[in-house]
Amino acid sequence: MGALQLSQWQFGITTVYHFLFVPLTLGTVWLVAGFQTAWFRTGKVKYLQLTKFFGKLFLINFAMGVVTGIVQEFQFGMNWSEYSRFVGDVFGAPLAMEGLLAFFLESTFLGLWIFGWDRLPKKLHLATIWLAAAGTALSAYFILAANAFMQHPVGFEIDPETGRAVLNDIFAVLFQNTAYIAFFHTLASSFLVSGAGVAAVSAWMIMKNRQVDVFRPAAKLGAWVILVSAVLVSVSGDMDMKVMVAQQPMKVAAAEALYTTTTNAPLSLLSVGDLSGDSATTIMEIPGMLSWLATGSTSGEVQGINDLQAQYLSEYPQYGPDMNFVPYVPVTYWGFRLMIGLGMIAALYALLVLWLFRGGRTPKSRLFAVFNSVIVLFPLFGISAGWIFTEMGRQPWVVFGQQITAQGGSPLLTVAEVWISLIVFTLLYAILAVIEVALLLKYIKAGAPEVVNEDPYGDAQKDADKQLYFAY
Repeated sequence: MGALQLSQWQFGITTVYHFLFVPLTLGTVWLVAGFQTAWFRTGKVKYLQLTKFFGKLFLINFAMGVVTGIVQEFQFGMNWSEYSRFVGDVFGAPLAMEGLLAFFLESTFLGLWIFGWDRLPKKLHLATIWLAAAGTALSAYFILAANAFMQHPVGFEIDPETGRAVLNDIFAVLFQNTAYIAFFHTLASSFLVSGAGVAAVSAWMIMKNRQVDVFRPAAKLGAWVILVSAVLVSVSGDMDMKVMVAQQPMKVAAAEALYTTTTNAPLSLLSVGDLSGDSATTIMEIPGMLSWLATGSTSGEVQGINDLQAQYLSEYPQYGPDMNFVPYVPVTYWGFRLMIGLGMIAALYALLVLWLFRGGRTPKSRLFAVFNSVIVLFPLFGISAGWIFTEMGRQPWVVFGQQITAQGGSPLLTVAEVWISLIVFTLLYAILAVIEVALLLKYIKAGAPEVVNEDPYGDAQKDADKQLYFAY
């Protein structure tokens, strides 16, 4: 492999690894805020215990997400300098807003929440966790807006002298439908992951007969969050599909291994073969479903890979007659199905939790215990598969219609340099993974704090000279 291919592998590995922490952080912070609000309104100590318990797990995950996320932006300059030169003025704007506004908001108020338990007034302290949650959502929106520009570039013009993209409408970049639909879909998916995490940990504690009264409401809440999120994921996914058909029809065709333009196009559930030829062997499909998802009508027309390849060769002759505009079909096809299938498994798990734990019951099945221990991986891997599909389905473009990936790399980068950084990052991330899992397991096994001061603020808010300390 050359430096370009290695850079793609490096960015893919580091991005997917970082994204494992994103949905857990993005969704869990809202659930922690909900637990603290329940304690604030009812005064029941169990909600304070849940706030402290899941707050600690959230903080561990947040810290890991910050550490692994820093690497991503450095790679734009190190491995993708031509891409950065071409669209840096546009792509950098939402990223700058994310760092200067959103991350500043979430980190500041998260710090106040961590250190302010014994210092801030009760209402103000509660407000800090809600503001931190809002900051995480805002941070996600700015990043998704930057990614949406790569999927559907708007709000720019090409400088005829420099050949670079120049921003001329920041509102078009921030508020195009590609951005806000992706945000809606990602946020709902994150709640699906976080709901599974809260439900699974709570169910494990209940089955161990530990702090049952504390964790039973959390298990039910996690299950309901999964179910509501699954509905929202489906709705936003349908919206996203229709946007993709209009903006990136090749991605949709590759997701279905659809090689010929078809009306009343079926939705392929399973297929055999390598999917990379000029046809695919479908063994299970739903007639007309793809047309309905793509156009809103079962008789709608969906463009196929072969026709789109010919169309793109005509639209972009500068890349030559041998240019292949088809993404790697096996990844897009199975990535799309894993995204949907793994999410559906999480929804079935939620129904199972509500049934098995109804009326104060506690399941004894070992099979359920094993399923419960790994359930959070299903939606987590599902949302990761969805992002792999989103990014791989855009190929060979790094900015759709404007720059192909082969043009975006750093020209002076050597194979040896990329190998060194790839190996270092992989080993470092493996070590961080061990640390993350060890810390999570340690504090999950410890359970919620048994002795909790019902008024952790006490007289501290009257003591202006009392120093802040780390509450965890």
